[in-house]
Amino acid sequence: MKIPTTRFGRARTLLLWAAVLPTFAWAVLRAGGWTLEMLAPLFAFTPYAAIWSLILLGAAFWLRRYAAASCVFVAALLLFLCVVPRALPDADRGPRTGVALHVLTANTLAGTADPATLVRLVRENDVGVLALQELTLAGRAALTEAGLDVLLPYSSVADPLSKSFEDTTGSALYSRFPMTDSGVRLNAGGFQQAYGTIHPPAGVPLLVESAHPVAPHSLGTIDGWRLDLANEPVPEPNGPPRVLLGDFNATLDHEPLRRLIGRGYRDAADTVGKGLIPTWGPVALQPARLVTIDHVLVDRRIGVFRVTIHNLPRSDHRAVLAELFVPYS
Repeated sequence: MKIPTTRFGRARTLLLWAAVLPTFAWAVLRAGGWTLEMLAPLFAFTPYAAIWSLILLGAAFWLRRYAAASCVFVAALLLFLCVVPRALPDADRGPRTGVALHVLTANTLAGTADPATLVRLVRENDVGVLALQELTLAGRAALTEAGLDVLLPYSSVADPLSKSFEDTTGSALYSRFPMTDSGVRLNAGGFQQAYGTIHPPAGVPLLVESAHPVAPHSLGTIDGWRLDLANEPVPEPNGPPRVLLGDFNATLDHEPLRRLIGRGYRDAADTVGKGLIPTWGPVALQPARLVTIDHVLVDRRIGVFRVTIHNLPRSDHRAVLAELFVPYS
């Protein structure tokens, strides 16, 4: 028995709308600045949703479903307006003069990241400040053996809260320059954040912290994730400039991170047009990197010159290097 062609046509139409409507809803939520609790992990993949919307647009025109095409066109426009600016340098990068300072951040994946690569990145890029997340006792010892303490002799280190091999609560901040007022802050989500005041020669003192909010990987961690981002320190206009760098477990498509940046920071990678380079991917998919959750946030009194992203063997993250201009003292 021959099935009428119209039945296939209706099926194609239903399938198309089944793909278009969620994409449209995603675009409206993202453009409106909302992050629904259950969709927080999904929103990290908004750049891919933008690409998907173009595929749907082509399919809608090919099938001559013009109502669906109009809907997905609006979705694509909204998504690309949210995403594309990250690939374009900002006109305002902050001050273009000052003391040059290179800062590097890396998540070490429970201390397993290759210490030789990290030390080489510090040495070859003249890094003055290094922030590490998920640093373990073994990872710290390996970095010392590789020569990190010689290059960056000042430090604020928080050892993991337990002796478990899988404990990822450790944190560290290393500096080539003297560090004062160092300490550790414990997030609501359970991670530690090492901090200190860095004194670069000829530059003003800088408040620097190794950031690591908990990941929104389940409904049970969403509240802690939001709270951790809301409680991150922010610049005070009459205080020293501040740099917050690390694994934020959030992309620029997450409203809590955008709100934090809006309180006095600029995202260094976004500022120079490198904001779409992915820095993290699931261990099972290594070496692929899928989303951009590692950031260098700098006080708006600090200029951003360049940002580069570097592979880090045996970690599920890439390292982020930012070249900054710090105000003269």
